[in-house]
Amino acid sequence: MNKKVLTTALLATVAGTAHAQSSVTLYGLIDAGISYANHSGSNSQKLFKYDDSVSQSSRFGLRGTEDLGDGLKAIFTLENGFSSANGTASQNGALFGRQAWVGLSKDGAGALTFGRQYALTVDDLGGLFSNGGNMVAGNYAYHINDLDQLTSSRINNSVKFSSANFYGLTFGALYGFSNQAGAFAGAPTVGATTGSSRTYSFGAAYANGPLGLGAAYTDIRFPALSTPAFPITAANFSAAPGTGNTVRDLRTFGVGARYTIGAATLWGLYTNTNLEPLTGSSTRFTAYDAGAKYAITQALSAQLGYSYMHLSGGGNGHWNQINAAVDYNLSKRTDVYFLTIYQDASGKVGAANLQAQIGDTTSFFGSSGTNSQNQLAFRVGLRHKF
Repeated sequence: MNKKVLTTALLATVAGTAHAQSSVTLYGLIDAGISYANHSGSNSQKLFKYDDSVSQSSRFGLRGTEDLGDGLKAIFTLENGFSSANGTASQNGALFGRQAWVGLSKDGAGALTFGRQYALTVDDLGGLFSNGGNMVAGNYAYHINDLDQLTSSRINNSVKFSSANFYGLTFGALYGFSNQAGAFAGAPTVGATTGSSRTYSFGAAYANGPLGLGAAYTDIRFPALSTPAFPITAANFSAAPGTGNTVRDLRTFGVGARYTIGAATLWGLYTNTNLEPLTGSSTRFTAYDAGAKYAITQALSAQLGYSYMHLSGGGNGHWNQINAAVDYNLSKRTDVYFLTIYQDASGKVGAANLQAQIGDTTSFFGSSGTNSQNQLAFRVGLRHKF
């Protein structure tokens, strides 16, 4: 009898240990709400709409790890983006369009991963120091068309190294292969029509107590020829040189900082993006973010951010944007929020007036139209994480 009890206990212990060594987690979030803009479309009309993926993009994913011993682990992430409005997949219908990678990690060293992954401008700048990453304004607060690659820069066919945390310092590097014969550095001619874009990206971040710092650089060769194409064209830039399939390089460099003082958090960010065409002069897009949020209570916070964006080379224009938000946590996983956002544009691209356009390509109202150079938006939203 004692032998049976001992055997049963031993088997239970082994099963528990095996379970602890390998795990898979289902996670995700859904963001939904009602939005309004005063000017949208060619005739600058009012727009009321159901809108999702604003504060954060709706998603679900699987994250797994297996302990291989001696601090070595096998890791993976598969993450799908979707619309709660109609249930369709985001990222041009890709099954795991947000992330799809597998790799190995080693305690005290870092991780080496392979697949569809974020550039370091997302890891070390966008989520840490931008208005979009720090405010519930989210995708409405990121810069026009995400030209500076702060949130939607996902690189196919990539190999990525992410370091362990060394006394607050982390760093990483990524290389995305073109996967086309004779085009290791990207498409050799503008006539190419298949995926032939290569990418490299570097970044570092430091966090110690209340202070955070970060810097990153990403270079995408022939971004319009990647699969899916990197979204660099929009109404504001369609007439500018250095857009569409003629872009040879899309390069972004940025630095950011963040500081916490009691219940307040302050942040700032600078990015410089260069769109270099095959021939002719480059188009440059620079952006500055500054913002703060204050925890009024454990559940309630107020947030305010300002963004200035400037286009030169392919036109001469400016955008000024103010983001204001109130966020209330109903629980650790569910919150409701209210946004007020105003953007004013000035200048021209060619003969056309520059238009206002709140939000990046995953969530926006469209441009303000030919009759207006400003947009005023309001939104009430609900976000649930699981």
